[in-house]
Amino acid sequence: MSAPGVLSFTQQGWEQVLAKVKRAVVYLDSACAESLHWGCGSTRLLEAVGGPEFHLREFESDAVGGGVKQPKAVFVLSCLLKGRTVETIRDIICRSHFQYCVVVTAVSHAVHLTANHVPAAAAAELEGQHPVFEQLEEKLCEWMGNMNYTAEVLHVPLLLAPAAPYLALTPAFASLFPLLPQDVHLLNSARPDKRRLGSLGEVDASTLTPKLLLQIRCLVSGLSSLCEHLGVREECFAVGSLSRIIAADLATYAPAKNRRKNATGRASVIFVDRTLDLTGAVGHHGDNLVEKIISVLPQLPGHTNDVMVNMVELTALQQEEENQNVVAPGCLAQSHDTAAKALWEALLNTKHKEAVMEVRRHLVEAASRENLPIKMSMGRVSPGQLTSYIQLFKNNLKALRNHCGLLQLGLATVQTLKHPQTAKWDNFLAFERLLLQSIGESSMSIVLSQLLPMIKPSTQRTNDDYNLEELLILLIYIYSVTGEFVVDKDLGDTEEKVKKALAQAFCEESELSPLLQKITGALQAARGLLASVVTEAGRRGSCDSSINLTSHKSKIAVDELFSTLRDIAGARSPMKQFKSVCVPGNHSHQAIYKPLLKQVVEEIFNPEKPDPVDIEHMSSGLTDLLKTGFSMFMKVSRPHPSDHPLLILFVVGGITVSEAKMVKDLVASLKPGAQVILLSTRLLKPLNIPELLFATDRLHPDLGF
Repeated sequence: MSAPGVLSFTQQGWEQVLAKVKRAVVYLDSACAESLHWGCGSTRLLEAVGGPEFHLREFESDAVGGGVKQPKAVFVLSCLLKGRTVETIRDIICRSHFQYCVVVTAVSHAVHLTANHVPAAAAAELEGQHPVFEQLEEKLCEWMGNMNYTAEVLHVPLLLAPAAPYLALTPAFASLFPLLPQDVHLLNSARPDKRRLGSLGEVDASTLTPKLLLQIRCLVSGLSSLCEHLGVREECFAVGSLSRIIAADLATYAPAKNRRKNATGRASVIFVDRTLDLTGAVGHHGDNLVEKIISVLPQLPGHTNDVMVNMVELTALQQEEENQNVVAPGCLAQSHDTAAKALWEALLNTKHKEAVMEVRRHLVEAASRENLPIKMSMGRVSPGQLTSYIQLFKNNLKALRNHCGLLQLGLATVQTLKHPQTAKWDNFLAFERLLLQSIGESSMSIVLSQLLPMIKPSTQRTNDDYNLEELLILLIYIYSVTGEFVVDKDLGDTEEKVKKALAQAFCEESELSPLLQKITGALQAARGLLASVVTEAGRRGSCDSSINLTSHKSKIAVDELFSTLRDIAGARSPMKQFKSVCVPGNHSHQAIYKPLLKQVVEEIFNPEKPDPVDIEHMSSGLTDLLKTGFSMFMKVSRPHPSDHPLLILFVVGGITVSEAKMVKDLVASLKPGAQVILLSTRLLKPLNIPELLFATDRLHPDLGF
């Protein structure tokens, strides 16, 4: 195996699972299925299971149980074994004929002790013992109906879904998103008898909700396992309020103490809050084909980082909408196909034009190897040309089987190039550049007023106009890139005009999209409006359809929307060095967007190595505290994020493909030989940001109990 990395970490974990699944019914939750999907593929699991009587099933309350000829079950779960999760396991077992049950959890036993309120001192004494797992093993035998049957409960850190050798996502934490100033009010309302929090800067682990704190501990447990696999002792750093809490928890994570003592390597782990720069998440400046594919193709059901590729074109079915669900969709992850994997990594690392040419080259080479009658043509690559190459494989079963992964990526490219939303990409980019230039030259009210003529009700919009979701993305772009600003009378008046136009457009929408239903429901719930639907809206994340969205309700929802936008604009206000992501233009230079991640990496590898201002080091214990204290009187160097050969950068709240490539290339140019691993909660497309911003469960994540 190659040098330890995110792929070997994931595959090592799955090898432990595969060793248990022979001739078993396997139940997977969606986060573990996504880890398998990117790490080694479902084919590998099916091969390990073997036999026609044994199946893969989604872990859910009404999942089909095991029959008489299916005596063994393996549950592979990303969550804590507690509450609703354990009840679901029980219900499946009780309607089955299992005699052997294995439960695999991605969460360590130490975190299970925390979830069961075992004090830290008592947990330390239990090191090497697993009472929570042992109690569940007894319960499994009881539910199977015979205490002599076999039950196993074990921890395997199935944390990551590796999208590339340097990039991995954490599907179980896809909803984890940094806090906003408005969340401080919610935290205060939950602690009426304690000191009031004045700002996000005062939020620490002790002030978070128990569920959010436990979610962070679950993430930290997985990251500690990754550091163990990499053989490193980590120094933890943070940029942003939630990142500071996560970094501090990893730095002081008690079960990691012995692991760090024996580590031979060193690494810097830096957490960065996504909310400090939403411009990069909703903007269209990334010239990357994969970013466009992820943005325009529908999401693969149950996944947060992959898309559905329509495969009907390779069948004899008519290309009609009702036939799209007849054929299983293709996808981007091709973990078991070496050639397709090579193309995927090329697409991640090249610009749009080069990526399309790379798709053509791979299709031509595959067709040549299969002796298919290909007609070569040079010059610009068109969707029609790629389609003609793909069609050559249509009636050749052997060729289809040999190059199935490549054909999925080829079809994803064609469907993206032909998608009407791709044509809008350049329109977005042009308007964003105009906004950037305006921000440097004009007041915020003038910048915002440019959006006003674009707000149109559905009856007046054409395909070239921005719909409500797209306008929301542009608003997030404006407020994030502008940053902190002074509210004067002109801005107040302009905001009111934009609010009024938006509220009217919401009301006149014939049918609100699922995202807009979710947002309006969340915003109304946040205001305490419609007390009878708050709980339900929070649970479903949606509101009534636009028919029930009265002008009064719409106005209140839009007021709350602008309150969130103000929070976004003020997200960088505590920063001293990373206060701006916009370099103003002048008569000879256009204004440019300078990503926060770029600024962070440049500061890390600044050759003068100054003490970082906004990159905060998290002490791992008394020794570090003593060093910090002595450094005031003696020449003791503080830890610096560039001290170590490995940089692990974790973006809390999601990362785009373009940002990942930018960081990888930047590290290679600033410090050749340094290794970088990029981690994030999910791959982002612009529409993800409104979903995450207006989620109702940010402070109370669903942990399965």
